[in-house]
Amino acid sequence: MVATVSIGSVAFVQSQGQASAVPIQQAADTTIQPIAFPHDIHAGTFGMDCMYCHFSAERSVDAGMPPVATCAGCHRLIPGAQNPGEVAKVIDYATRGEAIPWVRVYKVADHVRFPHMRHISAGLSCQECHGSVETMGAIEERDPVWPGANMGMCVQCHVERGASRDCAVCHY
Repeated sequence: MVATVSIGSVAFVQSQGQASAVPIQQAADTTIQPIAFPHDIHAGTFGMDCMYCHFSAERSVDAGMPPVATCAGCHRLIPGAQNPGEVAKVIDYATRGEAIPWVRVYKVADHVRFPHMRHISAGLSCQECHGSVETMGAIEERDPVWPGANMGMCVQCHVERGASRDCAVCHY
């Protein structure tokens, strides 16, 4: 039997009659997201592919957000020793059958279309537009590498890759 009790930033793990102090990482500060989702742990430490969570990026305009059942499916078995309070929030949403109300961070202007599936099919990695997500904690703001607020960076990429520069490709 294993029991974990958190006090501040230290968790005490009781296992087979022996207690030991295991330091855990405090949840990242988050002011806009309902859960401080640590991209650096999931995509970095554990090497999860972006498309495990953003499942529709290969076949849709939008990258998609995972249903809470996807998150809870793992976290009912993996308690998230580094941020158990954040994992508890995931389980609470799942228990209530409620979607996690993520706040969209990466959004192009309403008059622009960015079909993820075309960019993935062209061989772009997620990091080329979103930055090194695997090194980021909770994403609260766009990475400076993101070209979505700067059409010039998008046009430059299209020129470098020989992609169409017809206005109707992105503005429709």
